[in-house]
Amino acid sequence: MGMVPAAMAARLAQLRTKAAQAADFASKHGGAYYKEAMEKNKQYVVQPPTVEKCQELSKQLFYTRLASLPGRYESFWKELDCVKQVWKNRKDLKVEDLGIATLFGVELYAWFCVGEIAGRGFTLTGYKV
Repeated sequence: MGMVPAAMAARLAQLRTKAAQAADFASKHGGAYYKEAMEKNKQYVVQPPTVEKCQELSKQLFYTRLASLPGRYESFWKELDCVKQVWKNRKDLKVEDLGIATLFGVELYAWFCVGEIAGRGFTLTGYKV
């Protein structure tokens, strides 16, 4: 069920052309974009901007996130307790609250579908085999 060699060769030539166009664009406009981005965000650059400093910041980020896990864990259980409380008192819910919850569920499902479509290479018909 794969592509025939001629179709594959045509697709490869098309990809090469697009890659060449992207490389050409990047070589012409990449420097200006880099300078503009660095100027806008210079307050976030840690001095000196070295590989060692990047490695240190990477470790700091990792361990800071690791240290935040107990707080996140606690927040999760508080949220779950709130959901349980709402479920116990579900007879007291208003129609508006149910509508909002339904719309939220539909939105979650829609984003799931968008992710699936993106994962398939932006096709609606299915995975390419």
